[in-house]
Amino acid sequence: MATATPHRTAPGTTTFQEEIVTSSAVRKTLAVGRIIIGWVFLWAFVDKLLGLGYMTPTERAWINGGTPAQGFIKGIEGPFHGVFQVFANPFGDFLFMFGLLGIGVAMIAGAGLKIAAVGGTLLMLFMYLAELPLALGGTNPITDSHWVEAMLLIISAVTLSGDTWGLGKWWAGKVGNSWLR
Repeated sequence: MATATPHRTAPGTTTFQEEIVTSSAVRKTLAVGRIIIGWVFLWAFVDKLLGLGYMTPTERAWINGGTPAQGFIKGIEGPFHGVFQVFANPFGDFLFMFGLLGIGVAMIAGAGLKIAAVGGTLLMLFMYLAELPLALGGTNPITDSHWVEAMLLIISAVTLSGDTWGLGKWWAGKVGNSWLR
């Protein structure tokens, strides 16, 4: 029986996390979910960087002097307005864009999923809190897509979905089963 938190495993052995999902079809489904959520974050980065006109018009692109995080932060009106104002500056823009890029690349590559899951979940939590109170005209006054995105990040990390169609096994050989996995 494998242990729950080994640092490294011997060739031919598995960790507790690797034993959670044994079905090939389920592992492939988790890998697809991981790649999709990675693309969501990477696309947001590219659109905000280049201003492709989907969520960010060209004139507000980061490469054209736009401020990807500041516009959102300055528009916060809820109870956490003051909390997030500390990020309404170029450093906040850098952190936001670096986060989107890092989370997207990690998820698509399948390496560094734990860090991406923690960082992405924090980003989703902050965005959720920034939008409080949620609009009563929406479909659900308590949960929204931020919760779904955060859970997909977490599920990807805890099921080692990067081992299927990703660099997860190779990365694990470099960092072991540490928090960097």
